[in-house]
Amino acid sequence: MPGARELPFRCIAGGASDGTRVARVPESIREAAIAYGGSKWYLLTKVDLPLAAPSILAGINQTIMLSLAMVVVASLIGAKGLGEDVLEALQYASVGQGILAGFAILFCAMILDRVVQGKRS
Repeated sequence: MPGARELPFRCIAGGASDGTRVARVPESIREAAIAYGGSKWYLLTKVDLPLAAPSILAGINQTIMLSLAMVVVASLIGAKGLGEDVLEALQYASVGQGILAGFAILFCAMILDRVVQGKRS
């Protein structure tokens, strides 16, 4: 199962900066919540995460795009999937097959991008 082998690398790319994203919440907002008696759990769930959500979702989006970009590179070492189609098209100079596989990866990226962004209010 190629996806399971890639999972640690995907998680490292996205999770490495999530702590700094939450830390970027303005201190004055946190101080106001503490002044009104907010607990640590309240600060996390009602103050920090909602304010850092756009930045965290951008990091998740970048991680997804990175993993989609790696499918062609992963096919060079024998991973199956859409990258294998692109590699085969490159090996046999099949322009049509390469464009088709590239569009498939593009549409996967576009759909996943919209799913991660969610409903905007």
